[in-house]
Amino acid sequence: MATVFAAHYLDGQTPVRRRASVRVAATGLEIAVEGGATLWWPLGAIRQTQGIYAGEQIRLERGGAMPETLLVDDPALLVTLRGIGAAGRRFRGPRRPSLRVLVTALAALAVVAVGGALHVWGIPAASSVVASILPVSWEDRIGRAAVAQLAPSERRCLDPALQATVDAIVARLVVRAPDTYRIRVTIVDHPAVNAFAAPGGHIVVLRGLLERTRTPEELAGVLAHEIQHVYHRHPTRLVVQHTSAGLLAAAVAGDVSALMAYSLEAARILGTLRYSRQYEAEADAAGLRMLATARVDPRGLSSFLGQLVPAEKGAPPTLAYFASHPATAERITTLQRLAAEVRDTPTPIVTSRDWKDIARLCGA
Repeated sequence: MATVFAAHYLDGQTPVRRRASVRVAATGLEIAVEGGATLWWPLGAIRQTQGIYAGEQIRLERGGAMPETLLVDDPALLVTLRGIGAAGRRFRGPRRPSLRVLVTALAALAVVAVGGALHVWGIPAASSVVASILPVSWEDRIGRAAVAQLAPSERRCLDPALQATVDAIVARLVVRAPDTYRIRVTIVDHPAVNAFAAPGGHIVVLRGLLERTRTPEELAGVLAHEIQHVYHRHPTRLVVQHTSAGLLAAAVAGDVSALMAYSLEAARILGTLRYSRQYEAEADAAGLRMLATARVDPRGLSSFLGQLVPAEKGAPPTLAYFASHPATAERITTLQRLAAEVRDTPTPIVTSRDWKDIARLCGA
């Protein structure tokens, strides 16, 4: 059984790919990077984010919001990893989508093909079906490509203290959540008051929204809401709904290249989306439960929305949050009622410095 594999290594700080060789050992991966550096990745620190399905490139990551990455084409790497013992059995693949998945997706495609008379309810219904069976790794690809379009690297806020603070809030929120998605937050230097979720666990927060938060609990409320959009696959459903036939065909055929072609369209959709009342209600209720589970003050989201409500009517372009997240008085009242039902005493979010200073780090 082979134990050495060709790979490409990305350091997480630059977009440069470097050739590397990976040797599988009993407790980790020894990575020899072109140029002389040798790295050691313990098995417990490695995440597999791609390679579960046949034909997918294997992607292994290590680190936080901007992880180091290994890209390997040979599926035998996963076989070798799984063969080294209990520590390697969590690596999965490769396998083909099951017959049930393909048949279900094909049936959904037939629904879309009915066309005009069924448009109002047929496509949204099919989008829910297809979103539920798309591999998470495909969602991640769509999300990463969409975020790359909507949040180009030169517009991102890379202040390490700010990113560490946001990552710590996310880590607290998801500590008891399922590990289906790895939540990654990108902060963008833009004055609009907005945040949105993309497929696969990607969340974008704009500087304008960050600066309008008065406490870390208000930001936590916004993030919990967006995380629940991801967990409920709302962005994925919208992408499927608006690129339905092509994306469904890609899902049925297992054509990853075709799926990636729709990522550009996904960026356009996510940039102009407006969630339905149902989606907002689901994300509000589940987000509030997430806050309560994490012992974070559940009043954060309603507090943040409450300060924006006076500007909702005739809102300027910079107040974009209401364009994608309808904020009615009824919604805020519901959030306040649900928060009042939480009996556990919240534990304050502790930050390294005053919150106002942290919230301004992006534009500093």
